[in-house]
Amino acid sequence: MSELDASPIHRKRVLLANPRGYCAGVDRAVQTVEEALKLYGAPVYVRKQIVHNKHVVSTLEAKGAIFVEENAEVPPGSTVVFSAHGVAPEVHQQAKARSLKAIDATCPLVTKVHQEARRYAAQDYDILLIGHEGHEEVVGTSGEAPAHIQLVDGPHDADRITVRDPEKVVWLSQTTLSVDETMETVAHLKRRLPMLKSPPTDDICYATQNRQQVVKQFAAECDVVLVVGSRNSSNSVRLVEVALGAGARAGYLIDYASEIDDAWLAGATTVGLTSGASVPDELVGQVLAHLAERGFADVEQVTTVDEQITFALPAELRRDLRAAAATTTETGPGVVGTDVRAGAS
Repeated sequence: MSELDASPIHRKRVLLANPRGYCAGVDRAVQTVEEALKLYGAPVYVRKQIVHNKHVVSTLEAKGAIFVEENAEVPPGSTVVFSAHGVAPEVHQQAKARSLKAIDATCPLVTKVHQEARRYAAQDYDILLIGHEGHEEVVGTSGEAPAHIQLVDGPHDADRITVRDPEKVVWLSQTTLSVDETMETVAHLKRRLPMLKSPPTDDICYATQNRQQVVKQFAAECDVVLVVGSRNSSNSVRLVEVALGAGARAGYLIDYASEIDDAWLAGATTVGLTSGASVPDELVGQVLAHLAERGFADVEQVTTVDEQITFALPAELRRDLRAAAATTTETGPGVVGTDVRAGAS
Protein backbone atom coordinates (compact mmCIF):
# COMPACT_ATOMS: atom_id res chain seq x y z
CA MET A 1 0.00 0.00 0.00
CA SER A 2 1.10 3.57 -0.49
CA GLU A 3 0.96 6.53 1.85
CA LEU A 4 -2.53 7.32 0.59
CA ASP A 5 -4.04 4.55 2.70
CA ALA A 6 -1.97 2.21 4.83
CA SER A 7 -4.92 0.03 5.88
CA PRO A 8 -6.57 -2.75 3.83
CA ILE A 9 -9.20 -1.40 1.47
CA HIS A 10 -12.66 -2.96 1.87
CA ARG A 11 -14.74 0.05 0.86
CA LYS A 12 -15.38 1.60 -2.50
CA ARG A 13 -13.66 4.95 -2.84
CA VAL A 14 -12.72 7.63 -5.32
CA LEU A 15 -9.31 9.27 -5.32
CA LEU A 16 -9.99 12.75 -6.73
CA ALA A 17 -7.06 14.59 -8.28
CA ASN A 18 -6.23 18.15 -7.25
CA PRO A 19 -5.27 20.07 -9.32
CA ARG A 20 -7.50 19.05 -12.21
CA GLY A 21 -9.57 20.76 -14.87
CA TYR A 22 -9.29 24.33 -16.09
CA CYS A 23 -5.84 25.86 -16.29
CA ALA A 24 -5.28 29.61 -16.42
CA GLY A 25 -4.90 29.65 -20.20
CA VAL A 26 -8.18 27.80 -20.77
CA ASP A 27 -10.02 29.96 -18.24
CA ARG A 28 -8.73 33.06 -20.04
CA ALA A 29 -9.72 31.74 -23.48
CA VAL A 30 -13.25 30.71 -22.48
CA GLN A 31 -13.80 33.97 -20.63
CA THR A 32 -12.55 35.85 -23.70
CA VAL A 33 -15.36 34.42 -25.83
CA GLU A 34 -17.95 35.00 -23.10
CA GLU A 35 -16.90 38.62 -22.59
CA ALA A 36 -16.74 39.25 -26.35
CA LEU A 37 -20.32 38.01 -26.70
CA LYS A 38 -21.46 40.33 -23.91
CA LEU A 39 -19.57 43.30 -25.26
CA TYR A 40 -20.03 43.00 -29.03
CA GLY A 41 -23.14 40.84 -29.14
CA ALA A 42 -23.68 37.62 -31.08
CA PRO A 43 -22.44 36.30 -33.29
CA VAL A 44 -18.78 36.20 -32.35
CA TYR A 45 -16.75 33.92 -34.60
CA VAL A 46 -14.08 31.60 -33.19
CA ARG A 47 -11.38 30.12 -35.42
CA LYS A 48 -11.04 26.43 -34.51
CA GLN A 49 -12.27 25.14 -31.16
CA ILE A 50 -11.45 27.75 -28.52
CA VAL A 51 -10.21 24.85 -26.34
CA HIS A 52 -10.37 21.14 -27.05
CA ASN A 53 -13.50 20.23 -25.14
CA LYS A 54 -16.83 19.19 -26.63
CA HIS A 55 -18.94 20.53 -23.75
CA VAL A 56 -17.25 23.95 -23.68
CA VAL A 57 -17.71 24.38 -27.42
CA SER A 58 -21.40 23.41 -27.36
CA THR A 59 -22.03 25.71 -24.36
CA LEU A 60 -20.46 28.69 -26.15
CA GLU A 61 -22.37 27.89 -29.34
CA ALA A 62 -25.59 28.10 -27.35
CA LYS A 63 -24.56 31.61 -26.26
CA GLY A 64 -23.97 32.78 -29.81
CA ALA A 65 -20.41 31.77 -30.72
CA ILE A 66 -19.91 30.42 -34.23
CA PHE A 67 -16.94 28.10 -34.68
CA VAL A 68 -15.19 28.05 -38.04
CA GLU A 69 -12.12 26.36 -39.44
CA GLU A 70 -10.57 29.33 -41.23
CA ASN A 71 -10.81 33.11 -41.44
CA ALA A 72 -12.29 32.81 -44.94
CA GLU A 73 -15.55 31.62 -43.33
CA VAL A 74 -15.87 34.80 -41.25
CA PRO A 75 -17.84 37.65 -42.85
CA PRO A 76 -15.65 40.71 -43.52
CA GLY A 77 -15.68 43.20 -40.67
CA SER A 78 -16.80 40.64 -38.08
CA THR A 79 -15.20 39.77 -34.75
CA VAL A 80 -13.08 36.63 -34.65
CA VAL A 81 -11.37 35.05 -31.64
CA PHE A 82 -8.25 32.94 -32.14
CA SER A 83 -8.11 29.80 -30.01
CA ALA A 84 -5.93 29.15 -26.98
CA HIS A 85 -3.64 26.92 -29.06
CA GLY A 86 -2.13 29.82 -30.98
CA VAL A 87 -1.95 30.67 -34.67
CA ALA A 88 0.75 31.30 -37.25
CA PRO A 89 1.53 34.88 -38.32
CA GLU A 90 -0.22 34.31 -41.65
CA VAL A 91 -3.54 33.85 -39.80
CA HIS A 92 -3.22 37.37 -38.37
CA GLN A 93 -2.42 38.64 -41.87
CA GLN A 94 -5.50 36.91 -43.31
CA ALA A 95 -7.68 38.50 -40.63
CA LYS A 96 -6.30 41.93 -41.41
CA ALA A 97 -6.92 41.43 -45.13
CA ARG A 98 -10.59 40.64 -44.40
CA SER A 99 -10.93 43.62 -42.03
CA LEU A 100 -11.74 41.28 -39.15
CA LYS A 101 -11.65 42.47 -35.57
CA ALA A 102 -9.24 39.82 -34.25
CA ILE A 103 -8.95 38.94 -30.57
CA ASP A 104 -6.04 36.65 -29.83
CA ALA A 105 -6.83 34.21 -27.00
CA THR A 106 -3.56 32.29 -27.40
CA CYS A 107 -2.40 30.98 -24.02
CA PRO A 108 0.52 33.11 -22.80
CA LEU A 109 2.55 29.93 -22.27
CA VAL A 110 2.10 29.06 -25.95
CA THR A 111 3.05 32.62 -26.85
CA LYS A 112 6.27 32.05 -24.89
CA VAL A 113 7.14 29.12 -27.17
CA HIS A 114 6.37 31.28 -30.23
CA GLN A 115 8.76 33.92 -28.92
CA GLU A 116 11.46 31.29 -28.37
CA ALA A 117 11.00 30.02 -31.92
CA ARG A 118 11.37 33.51 -33.37
CA ARG A 119 14.42 34.26 -31.23
CA TYR A 120 16.29 31.08 -32.12
CA ALA A 121 15.37 31.43 -35.79
CA ALA A 122 16.78 34.96 -35.76
CA GLN A 123 20.04 33.44 -34.45
CA ASP A 124 19.92 30.91 -37.33
CA TYR A 125 19.40 27.83 -35.14
CA ASP A 126 17.80 24.65 -36.37
CA ILE A 127 14.77 24.16 -34.11
CA LEU A 128 13.49 20.68 -33.26
CA LEU A 129 9.87 21.05 -32.19
CA ILE A 130 8.69 18.06 -30.16
CA GLY A 131 4.96 17.63 -30.65
CA HIS A 132 2.14 15.84 -32.42
CA GLU A 133 1.79 16.35 -36.14
CA GLY A 134 -1.34 18.26 -37.08
CA HIS A 135 -2.07 19.57 -33.60
CA GLU A 136 -3.16 23.21 -33.79
CA GLU A 137 -0.49 24.35 -31.35
CA VAL A 138 2.24 22.69 -33.41
CA VAL A 139 0.88 24.25 -36.62
CA GLY A 140 0.89 27.68 -35.00
CA THR A 141 4.40 27.39 -33.56
CA SER A 142 5.82 25.97 -36.80
CA GLY A 143 4.39 28.96 -38.64
CA GLU A 144 6.57 31.32 -36.62
CA ALA A 145 9.75 30.05 -38.32
CA PRO A 146 8.89 27.42 -40.93
CA ALA A 147 12.34 27.49 -42.55
CA HIS A 148 14.03 26.64 -39.25
CA ILE A 149 11.61 24.20 -37.55
CA GLN A 150 11.46 20.42 -37.89
CA LEU A 151 8.77 18.42 -36.09
CA VAL A 152 9.82 15.51 -33.89
CA ASP A 153 6.73 13.41 -33.16
CA GLY A 154 8.01 11.22 -30.33
CA PRO A 155 11.18 9.20 -29.61
CA HIS A 156 10.73 7.04 -32.72
CA ASP A 157 11.01 10.16 -34.87
CA ALA A 158 14.40 11.27 -33.54
CA ASP A 159 16.57 9.21 -35.89
CA ARG A 160 15.28 10.85 -39.08
CA ILE A 161 16.33 14.38 -38.03
CA THR A 162 19.06 16.14 -39.99
CA VAL A 163 20.54 19.53 -39.09
CA ARG A 164 22.90 21.96 -40.75
CA ASP A 165 25.19 22.49 -37.77
CA PRO A 166 25.07 20.03 -34.81
CA GLU A 167 26.45 22.77 -32.57
CA LYS A 168 23.62 25.15 -33.39
CA VAL A 169 20.40 23.27 -32.69
CA VAL A 170 17.74 23.69 -29.98
CA TRP A 171 14.63 21.75 -28.98
CA LEU A 172 11.27 23.26 -28.08
CA SER A 173 8.02 21.45 -27.32
CA GLN A 174 4.27 21.54 -27.52
CA THR A 175 2.99 22.62 -24.11
CA THR A 176 0.59 19.70 -23.50
CA LEU A 177 2.84 16.67 -23.89
CA SER A 178 3.70 13.88 -21.48
CA VAL A 179 6.72 15.09 -19.52
CA ASP A 180 8.27 11.61 -19.44
CA GLU A 181 7.83 10.94 -23.16
CA THR A 182 9.19 14.38 -24.03
CA MET A 183 12.33 13.79 -22.01
CA GLU A 184 12.69 10.36 -23.61
CA THR A 185 12.54 12.07 -27.01
CA VAL A 186 15.15 14.61 -25.88
CA ALA A 187 17.41 11.77 -24.69
CA HIS A 188 17.15 10.11 -28.13
CA LEU A 189 17.98 13.38 -29.83
CA LYS A 190 20.96 14.07 -27.57
CA ARG A 191 22.49 10.70 -28.39
CA ARG A 192 22.72 11.91 -31.97
CA LEU A 193 23.20 15.60 -31.21
CA PRO A 194 25.22 15.96 -27.98
CA MET A 195 25.30 19.77 -28.29
CA LEU A 196 21.50 20.04 -28.46
CA LYS A 197 20.41 23.14 -26.58
CA SER A 198 17.38 23.17 -24.26
CA PRO A 199 14.82 25.99 -23.98
CA PRO A 200 15.56 28.49 -21.21
CA THR A 201 12.50 27.32 -19.24
CA ASP A 202 10.14 24.37 -19.51
CA ASP A 203 7.84 24.53 -22.51
CA ILE A 204 5.43 21.95 -21.10
CA CYS A 205 3.01 24.09 -19.15
CA TYR A 206 2.69 24.10 -15.38
CA ALA A 207 -0.88 22.75 -15.52
CA THR A 208 0.02 19.80 -17.74
CA GLN A 209 2.89 18.89 -15.42
CA ASN A 210 0.79 19.31 -12.26
CA ARG A 211 -2.08 17.18 -13.57
CA GLN A 212 0.31 14.44 -14.61
CA GLN A 213 2.11 14.52 -11.27
CA VAL A 214 -1.00 13.98 -9.15
CA VAL A 215 -2.10 11.08 -11.37
CA LYS A 216 1.32 9.50 -10.93
CA GLN A 217 0.88 9.79 -7.17
CA PHE A 218 -2.34 7.78 -6.95
CA ALA A 219 -2.42 5.64 -10.11
CA ALA A 220 -0.92 2.53 -8.50
CA GLU A 221 -3.76 2.56 -5.94
CA CYS A 222 -6.42 2.46 -8.63
CA ASP A 223 -8.31 -0.35 -10.26
CA VAL A 224 -9.61 2.20 -12.76
CA VAL A 225 -8.61 5.78 -13.58
CA LEU A 226 -11.21 7.93 -15.30
CA VAL A 227 -10.03 11.04 -17.14
CA VAL A 228 -12.72 13.52 -18.11
CA GLY A 229 -11.73 15.13 -21.38
CA SER A 230 -12.27 15.09 -25.13
CA ARG A 231 -10.38 12.84 -27.51
CA ASN A 232 -8.84 15.76 -29.38
CA SER A 233 -7.42 17.14 -26.12
CA SER A 234 -3.72 16.29 -26.08
CA ASN A 235 -3.25 16.82 -22.35
CA SER A 236 -6.31 14.68 -21.53
CA VAL A 237 -5.11 11.80 -23.70
CA ARG A 238 -1.69 12.04 -22.05
CA LEU A 239 -3.31 11.71 -18.59
CA VAL A 240 -4.68 8.28 -19.48
CA GLU A 241 -1.24 7.24 -20.74
CA VAL A 242 0.42 8.57 -17.58
CA ALA A 243 -2.06 6.72 -15.36
CA LEU A 244 -1.43 3.40 -17.08
CA GLY A 245 2.31 3.98 -17.06
CA ALA A 246 2.21 4.71 -13.31
CA GLY A 247 0.43 1.48 -12.40
CA ALA A 248 -3.32 1.94 -12.87
CA ARG A 249 -4.89 -1.33 -13.91
CA ALA A 250 -7.20 0.37 -16.39
CA GLY A 251 -7.73 3.90 -17.69
CA TYR A 252 -10.47 5.50 -19.74
CA LEU A 253 -11.10 8.89 -21.36
CA ILE A 254 -14.69 10.16 -21.21
CA ASP A 255 -16.50 13.36 -22.09
CA TYR A 256 -19.51 12.71 -19.86
CA ALA A 257 -20.55 10.48 -16.97
CA SER A 258 -23.03 8.73 -19.25
CA GLU A 259 -20.11 7.21 -21.17
CA ILE A 260 -18.94 5.17 -18.18
CA ASP A 261 -19.44 1.45 -18.78
CA ASP A 262 -20.47 -0.33 -15.57
CA ALA A 263 -18.29 -3.24 -16.66
CA TRP A 264 -15.26 -1.01 -16.05
CA LEU A 265 -16.22 -0.81 -12.37
CA ALA A 266 -16.94 -4.50 -11.84
CA GLY A 267 -14.81 -5.75 -8.94
CA ALA A 268 -13.16 -2.34 -8.49
CA THR A 269 -12.70 -0.82 -5.06
CA THR A 270 -10.66 2.28 -5.95
CA VAL A 271 -11.38 4.63 -8.83
CA GLY A 272 -9.05 7.51 -9.64
CA LEU A 273 -10.66 10.60 -11.16
CA THR A 274 -9.14 13.60 -12.87
CA SER A 275 -9.85 15.91 -15.79
CA GLY A 276 -7.94 17.61 -18.55
CA ALA A 277 -7.00 21.26 -18.49
CA SER A 278 -9.92 22.27 -20.74
CA VAL A 279 -12.66 20.57 -18.68
CA PRO A 280 -15.13 22.50 -16.50
CA ASP A 281 -15.48 21.02 -13.03
CA GLU A 282 -19.23 20.55 -13.40
CA LEU A 283 -18.47 17.52 -15.59
CA VAL A 284 -16.32 16.02 -12.82
CA GLY A 285 -19.17 16.60 -10.39
CA GLN A 286 -21.47 14.63 -12.65
CA VAL A 287 -19.00 11.74 -12.71
CA LEU A 288 -18.76 11.81 -8.91
CA ALA A 289 -22.55 11.61 -8.68
CA HIS A 290 -22.60 8.74 -11.16
CA LEU A 291 -19.98 6.85 -9.16
CA ALA A 292 -21.77 7.52 -5.86
CA GLU A 293 -24.91 5.90 -7.26
CA ARG A 294 -22.79 2.79 -7.83
CA GLY A 295 -21.39 2.67 -4.31
CA PHE A 296 -18.31 4.87 -4.74
CA ALA A 297 -19.47 7.53 -2.31
CA ASP A 298 -16.23 7.84 -0.31
CA VAL A 299 -14.19 10.59 -1.98
CA GLU A 300 -10.59 11.33 -0.95
CA GLN A 301 -8.95 14.36 -2.54
CA VAL A 302 -5.27 13.88 -3.43
CA THR A 303 -3.51 17.25 -3.62
CA THR A 304 0.01 17.86 -4.88
CA VAL A 305 0.05 21.64 -5.39
CA ASP A 306 -2.21 24.66 -4.96
CA GLU A 307 -2.45 26.48 -8.29
CA GLN A 308 -2.89 30.25 -8.03
CA ILE A 309 -1.95 31.38 -11.55
CA THR A 310 -4.24 33.66 -13.56
CA PHE A 311 -3.74 35.42 -16.90
CA ALA A 312 -5.09 38.77 -18.05
CA LEU A 313 -7.64 38.86 -20.85
CA PRO A 314 -6.26 39.77 -24.32
CA ALA A 315 -5.15 43.38 -24.52
CA GLU A 316 -7.52 44.29 -27.35
CA LEU A 317 -10.51 43.01 -25.37
CA ARG A 318 -9.42 44.76 -22.16
CA ARG A 319 -9.15 48.02 -24.09
CA ASP A 320 -12.69 47.72 -25.44
CA LEU A 321 -14.06 46.70 -22.04
CA ARG A 322 -12.50 49.79 -20.45
CA ALA A 323 -13.94 52.00 -23.19
CA ALA A 324 -17.39 50.46 -22.73
CA ALA A 325 -17.16 50.88 -18.97
CA ALA A 326 -16.20 54.55 -19.39
CA THR A 327 -19.13 55.09 -21.75
CA THR A 328 -21.48 53.43 -19.27
CA THR A 329 -20.22 55.70 -16.48
CA GLU A 330 -20.95 58.75 -18.62
CA THR A 331 -24.32 57.70 -20.09
CA GLY A 332 -25.82 55.29 -17.58
CA PRO A 333 -26.13 51.52 -17.27
CA GLY A 334 -25.38 49.35 -20.27
CA VAL A 335 -24.12 45.91 -21.18
CA VAL A 336 -20.41 45.58 -20.49
CA GLY A 337 -18.04 42.81 -19.53
CA THR A 338 -17.83 41.77 -15.93
CA ASP A 339 -14.12 41.20 -15.32
CA VAL A 340 -11.40 43.22 -17.02
CA ARG A 341 -8.53 41.59 -15.09
CA ALA A 342 -5.84 44.11 -15.91
CA GLY A 343 -2.89 42.02 -14.82
CA ALA A 344 -1.60 38.49 -14.57
CA SER A 345 0.05 36.73 -11.70
